[in-house]
Amino acid sequence: MNRINVICLGVRDIIKARAFYRDGLGFTTPSNEDKPDVVFFSNGGTRLELYPLEALAKDINETAPPAIGGGFGGITLAFNAKTKEEVDAIFAKIESLGGKIAKRPETAFWGGYSGYIQDLDGYYWEIAYWDGWRFDANDMLVIDEHLMDE
Repeated sequence: MNRINVICLGVRDIIKARAFYRDGLGFTTPSNEDKPDVVFFSNGGTRLELYPLEALAKDINETAPPAIGGGFGGITLAFNAKTKEEVDAIFAKIESLGGKIAKRPETAFWGGYSGYIQDLDGYYWEIAYWDGWRFDANDMLVIDEHLMDE
């Protein structure tokens, strides 16, 4: 088991979350329903799924669902950009979509250019660029073994 097929985000308002990711960040989905039960995005590699937060908690345990809320859950998601300008363009769009800037892009200690946003439900996304990254034919980040040691 050495792969992740789907990352599911529990969301408070599936319509607004779909618009944030589809219309704002450019994720593609065939979902156009007025009140979808679930939304899957057709991105390269791992799929991103939106699912109602309370329903997700009940799916984990119907009789004793995990508590909702409580702050930072210790997880971030990441988008690896191909240019610094792409990072800046995403940040320019975030606030108009209802997202929050958690940390404006800056030169990072590891030599890249990186910042953090929060989506409508508080999930943190690192938006980052580094000139040493390579991408495969599916736009997936290629992690070279020698880069992991640097």
